[in-house]
Amino acid sequence: MKQVFYLACALLLAVSCSDEKDEPVKDMEKPEITDGTDPSPVDCEVYYKGDVISFHYLFTDNVELGNYNIEIHNNFDHHTHSTSAGDCKLDDKKQPVNPWVYNQDYTIPAGQKSYDAVVEIPIPDDIDPGDYHFMVRLTDKSGWQQLKAISIKVLGKDS
Repeated sequence: MKQVFYLACALLLAVSCSDEKDEPVKDMEKPEITDGTDPSPVDCEVYYKGDVISFHYLFTDNVELGNYNIEIHNNFDHHTHSTSAGDCKLDDKKQPVNPWVYNQDYTIPAGQKSYDAVVEIPIPDDIDPGDYHFMVRLTDKSGWQQLKAISIKVLGKDS
């Protein structure tokens, strides 16, 4: 009987001890938004109402990527987001009448450590022309987030 007890204890001890390989990797790093090849848009790029912004950036993470968000909003008041070069020539400050507001979430396929993000974003014809911020928020599977803010300008077709 003692042998069965000792054998059961040894088996329980062996099962309860885990190998380091079984431990999940703790992700303690933010994902990265990199230029890759031919990044778009870039700071100070000019577009026209009715055009399409061909978004293209490379996302990487040390463990696993999660999702990303693209937001576009006006910069008619000349605010900053501290990730942008900010050396673009700005129009005079103005009050928005019909500013462009774009906010869209995108899913990255599961298990990816690298993802070449490509999105075609049409610019509406009826928006206020002027200075805009193009924001990219990349989140990895663990919840770490990276932000990239890009200053762009949208002009009327006649400009």
